[in-house]
Amino acid sequence: MNLIPKYLVACLGRYWLIHTDYWQTISNRVEVATPLNSWKRLIEGVYLYDHGINPYEGDSFHESPIMLILFHFLLKKVPYLLPVIFVLLDALTAHILYKASKSFIRIFKESQESGKGQIAEDSITMLVTESQLDEVPIYVLSMYLFNPYSFLNCAGMTTTVIQNLLLAVSLWGAASGHRALACVFIALATHQALYPILLVVPISILLANVNQGCNKCSYIRTLLGFVLCWGFCIFISAFIMDGSYDYIYNTYGFILTVPDLKPNIGLFWYFFTEMFEHFRLLFVCAFQINALALYVVPLTLRFHKEPVLLATVLIALSTIFRSYPCVGDVGFYLALLPLWKHLFSFMQQKFIVGCAFLITSALGPTVWHLWIYSGSANANFFFGVTLSFATAQIFLITDLLFAHIKREFTLKNGSSRQVDGKPAKLVLR
Repeated sequence: MNLIPKYLVACLGRYWLIHTDYWQTISNRVEVATPLNSWKRLIEGVYLYDHGINPYEGDSFHESPIMLILFHFLLKKVPYLLPVIFVLLDALTAHILYKASKSFIRIFKESQESGKGQIAEDSITMLVTESQLDEVPIYVLSMYLFNPYSFLNCAGMTTTVIQNLLLAVSLWGAASGHRALACVFIALATHQALYPILLVVPISILLANVNQGCNKCSYIRTLLGFVLCWGFCIFISAFIMDGSYDYIYNTYGFILTVPDLKPNIGLFWYFFTEMFEHFRLLFVCAFQINALALYVVPLTLRFHKEPVLLATVLIALSTIFRSYPCVGDVGFYLALLPLWKHLFSFMQQKFIVGCAFLITSALGPTVWHLWIYSGSANANFFFGVTLSFATAQIFLITDLLFAHIKREFTLKNGSSRQVDGKPAKLVLR
């Protein structure tokens, strides 16, 4: 299938949107830009650095020094090419996701073939066919290229475009068995946004499965490679800042302590605006444990045989519960959902979740205008919409996981819903 028209349409649409009169509005939207990825804050940090002022001394710049140097070079040498660079990087992300999904499909085919002996006779027809599997990479590509969230993320020229590219390359590297590639890019993504550290677990499992080596040794090599790469990123960043590690407080520290409570599509800002200050540390720890550590162990224990599903779910959960999320993060994990097209028939809440996404995406800007510009609403209205948006995402993830469990049960026990000759009912607990 010729994919060039898809790339051309998506790239031209993004390029056109950047050059419309709405670009400034898009780049400043709270759904698109956050204190971490904002284009406005990025150029401010570059301006300060260019004039010999440490951009990390204030409270305006929170990108890593590596990103600072990269955009300092681009803004000095080729500022007129920046819109083209952002568009091409987003198209490259879509292409790498396309390549990664092909590798994921190959892994799924091998897993399905090896498990045929354990499948009930009346469930053979439920196996995914070659033609169905071959369609999936096209769906993944299209879902990323034409997703409105990805469109707005690129049009706003946020640094989430680069983070999505790093995540895509790390997933592709893991699915292809390239440990060095996966470790380097997941370390770069972690250095930029911290939360991608969760992907070390599924990437380690995926590399061990693909390379079919000694699992324990493979896990150790992957973990060691990640730690070394991340440590090198921290060292290089300190070298850029003349040997100072003070930047860590305004990057990792800013993500963890959440000092900027400007509204966004996340859950942190409203809670910490309303909270008494002496409870702040307790709830910061509780929220960050929820985002960084709470789900990794139980999900890994249950879905260790499905590392691609585990990676998809962890990306989604970190997007929902991170301190400064944006629609670009949401668009990235939504592009991975077509990998689980064979589970859609087992999902029960597709319509509800779809309607919730549409309604909250439309209501968010509306309520924001009523609150900020018209003065006829307040923060409760906007937080209600963001809370509904987060709830819809949680429903989506739980429905996907339960659909996997139901399909797994049906393949093993047949579609008669009987266990030991008695009617059975599958209940999520």
